[in-house]
Amino acid sequence: MANTIPISFCLFTLISIIIQFAIGNAQPSCNGLCQTLNDCAGQLICSNGKCNDDPRVGSHVCSGSGGGSGGGGGGGGQCRPSGTLHCRGKSYPQYSCSPVVSSSTPAKLTLNDFSEGGDGGGPSECDNKYHSKSERVVALSTGWYNGGSRCGKMIRIVARNGRSTTAKVVDECDLRNGCDKEHAGQPPCLNNIVDGSDAVWKALGLDEDIGVVPVTWSMA
Repeated sequence: MANTIPISFCLFTLISIIIQFAIGNAQPSCNGLCQTLNDCAGQLICSNGKCNDDPRVGSHVCSGSGGGSGGGGGGGGQCRPSGTLHCRGKSYPQYSCSPVVSSSTPAKLTLNDFSEGGDGGGPSECDNKYHSKSERVVALSTGWYNGGSRCGKMIRIVARNGRSTTAKVVDECDLRNGCDKEHAGQPPCLNNIVDGSDAVWKALGLDEDIGVVPVTWSMA
């Protein structure tokens, strides 16, 4: 008599294959299930079966000083202010985390002049250079800057008008420090900022006089 394979064993094998396929092709964000270092999105690593921050680069995408996972921008979700900076009679929140990076991460696009003498202050942190207004470059909020691990990498920015462009990460939009010469007197950034050059705004067909517009971004 020929050997037969139990139906239950076949179902178990099929489910295992589906799970393996899903893990192999998905890119889980914070606390998503994983098996290897390559299973996690962005700069996250697989630790104890879940995607989390990489201590080697000191990232704070998943957890801030409050110990929660990255929440909504501007202090929403569990990514809450870790302190307050007082300058020129005003108080500004300080953060140590940013919202979770995904394939379409909500952000606020701001305008920055990365050239010498511009409102960006000193040279860009990634390459210690200034960049002209014609270059498509950005600074990312500290959590997304991820200890410089995204320096020199390209991101894709999508505006609500449907237009998109790519830009190179050259600097950090500091969440903790500001109101000094190094930061051109500017207060700390919010935790969900993509600070783009003039060329980025032009490529997206946006009015620079608005100053802040909602966008989404992802790694290019």
